[in-house]
Amino acid sequence: MNHDAAASARSRVEEIYRSDSRQVLATLIRLLNDFDLAEEGLHEAFTAAMEQWPRDGVPANARAWLVSTARFKAIDVMRRRARFDASLVDLAKELESRTGDQEEWDDEQIDDDRLRLIFTCCHPALSPEAQAAMTLREVCGLTTEEIARAFLTKPATIAQRIVRAKAKIRDARIPYVVPDETELPDRLDAVLRVLYLVFNEGYSASSGGMVTRHDLSTEAIRLGRLLIALLPQPEAMGLLGLMLLQDSRRAARASPNGELVLLEDQDRSLWNREQITEGLSLVQRAFSQGQIGPYTIQAAIAAVHAQAPNAAATDWDQIVRLYTLLSQAEPSPVVDLNRAVAVAIRDGPSAGLALIDAIFKKGDLTGYHLAHAARADLCRRLGRTQEARTSYQRAMSLAQQEPERRFLERRLAELQD
Repeated sequence: MNHDAAASARSRVEEIYRSDSRQVLATLIRLLNDFDLAEEGLHEAFTAAMEQWPRDGVPANARAWLVSTARFKAIDVMRRRARFDASLVDLAKELESRTGDQEEWDDEQIDDDRLRLIFTCCHPALSPEAQAAMTLREVCGLTTEEIARAFLTKPATIAQRIVRAKAKIRDARIPYVVPDETELPDRLDAVLRVLYLVFNEGYSASSGGMVTRHDLSTEAIRLGRLLIALLPQPEAMGLLGLMLLQDSRRAARASPNGELVLLEDQDRSLWNREQITEGLSLVQRAFSQGQIGPYTIQAAIAAVHAQAPNAAATDWDQIVRLYTLLSQAEPSPVVDLNRAVAVAIRDGPSAGLALIDAIFKKGDLTGYHLAHAARADLCRRLGRTQEARTSYQRAMSLAQQEPERRFLERRLAELQD
């Protein structure tokens, strides 16, 4: 293979790693029934691909090649360990015998494995914190550092949660399956919560140089569709509707050079009308079933924005009422903050600022950069320049996403001017 073809093959390996590695891992976990062994086999398979594909060419079915190679690599690892631990000999033989049918790793099976993996990571035997950490790590491929930033905690804490969760799954023999119809409704809340967290990390990246992470938001939407096909419950519809309506704005949320664009300043002609139409339909279906939960209410708020032809035409009175309903359905300081911002737009900055100061007075959201940024903006509008400056500086010290930091820096510079 010539130099250009070899470089193209290496680029293809990197591309497949970014797009398909978590699907491959999900299938390996099903085949091997061991998270750590599956991860080790995955990495060895991609290492082998980086060596072989530039020389031999990219296989016709790259994902199947990776699953097959990773399986053999994992079995080799188990055999090597068996030399020093006789108790692993039978396990290595069993592993080889029950993973030998290549039909078990075709494309359709690989896609279905993502949903199985989510239900495993969201098993009720695991704590909610462990469920979220496991899904973000194993299903979405976030690093422990990225997960820690998303949860405002330490990487070591996240690493411990993941290690303990894997041990719990192994020791309790938690099955790698989609639950049957009798168990499914009870397991739904945990899965919806984790899908929501995954989407939010994609919709507004907690750190890094990009406003959004399209890979995560797209994956959350895809998994939301799978979930509705399996269990068309109102809150599942509401969550998918919310994700579609929020994601419809993605092209308008950043400028061509990657700078953050606020909702009020977005070019609404860039909003994805197909996603909006589908999202509105899902919200209507969820409301028609009469069981209104927090995801459906949030979707209704997103629908109000989606239906406004411009920012000035937004029905802020309706949005405030919906946030009031949401705070009753699922009390949260972040919901209170969002309601305060909506009140500020409807009733004026003084009304919103009083609500935000009340949140801070209770000790909530003091480490949340968006709360300080919202307070800074309201102080700026009221001419309380020194307070605005202090709040902008506090928000900048807490922000981890570079476009958000640059936006806050510009606002601070404008204030000083």
